[in-house]
Amino acid sequence: MVMQAGMFIIGAGECGGRAALALRDLGYDGPVTLVGDEPHLPYERPPLSKEAMTGDAPAIKAIASDEILAERSIRHIHSVQAVAIDRATHSVRLSDGSTLPYDKLLLATGSLPRRLPMPGLGPRCVYLRTFNDALAIRAHLKAGNRVAIIGGGFIGLELAAAARKLGASVTVIEAQPRILMRGVPAEIADIIHQAHEAEGVKILTGQGIAAVADDGTDVRITLAGGSDIVADLAVIGIGAVPVTSLAAEAGLTIDNGIAVDAELRTSDPDIFAAGDCCSFPLAVYGRRVRLEAWRNAQEQGALAARNMLGAGEAHAAVPWFWSDQYGLTLQISGLSDEGRSTVRRDLDDGAFILFHLAEDGRLVAASGIGPGNAVARDIRLAEMLIARRAKPAPEALGSQTVKLKSLLAA
Repeated sequence: MVMQAGMFIIGAGECGGRAALALRDLGYDGPVTLVGDEPHLPYERPPLSKEAMTGDAPAIKAIASDEILAERSIRHIHSVQAVAIDRATHSVRLSDGSTLPYDKLLLATGSLPRRLPMPGLGPRCVYLRTFNDALAIRAHLKAGNRVAIIGGGFIGLELAAAARKLGASVTVIEAQPRILMRGVPAEIADIIHQAHEAEGVKILTGQGIAAVADDGTDVRITLAGGSDIVADLAVIGIGAVPVTSLAAEAGLTIDNGIAVDAELRTSDPDIFAAGDCCSFPLAVYGRRVRLEAWRNAQEQGALAARNMLGAGEAHAAVPWFWSDQYGLTLQISGLSDEGRSTVRRDLDDGAFILFHLAEDGRLVAASGIGPGNAVARDIRLAEMLIARRAKPAPEALGSQTVKLKSLLAA
């Protein structure tokens, strides 16, 4: 029996899972096949550094159950890898030896943790990407244990917060002059830094690593300055790299990820890519970007589904990021590195937002921090202003008495 071709998705994570569901929501009634290399249902990754670490019973936050996938006739092939794409025959070869056809193909292969390029790493030097990774890390987060975190980005700091909540002692080692160098203003990063130190986290910035030695019991990290950090576990969080090998071997264009156009189409008109693995033109900034963000994976999964069905719709969403640590929520809409000047607006409860303006006065980003949802509404309004390429008066942005909604109406 020859399997009927249809919509084929490689990568059963947030992006791929959302795309599969969206195809059905849009009325597509042909075959939908979703292939993933993990044994689990498609699930959300942000909880891995938060609830999966500190919850009473760590569990996967699945995007859809087996019942829903079956009800919607989505074929989920798990625990296998796609090993080759044959563009001429419109087929994909899997690691189990099978070859399956496609009409349209979506690559939602995501990203993998960037590896620390030095000898001496052993079983107590770990990375966080999957639910199984999270379970292995959580087993070490307990009172009396020493955890070293290499990298002061979102993942490392969220893990530091979780480890402290569970009683472990934590040292964060960051080679850059401060934490959260990528995309977070120094004023906000400083508040996060202070919050961690108040909770007992030791943060070492501007510290390169000279050597790592893992003897299976302890991990000894020798800093460039000569001092040693000894830990029971070292978690490495120094960024992520897009998974592009399958696309590259198929001859697709690679440019900081799988290169796609505004409609998420690769250099092959029948192959799309979305989520962490792809770079795409973002019209609001006039440049090509690649985003590693939960909401981007959701939005692009849905957009890819629409365009696989011929919608011809360009990606136009403004980037949005968030992180929760110690009751503080950081939210950023837009890309703050596009800004040339900054205006601050103070809110209640010590919360504030920094508005980032381009040279021509256009609002290009907004970065906010505060307890709970203190900044959420204004960040959302700022996102809408960014999308409209608005040029609000700086004094209006900085004034607590001027509602952002009124600037949007103007």
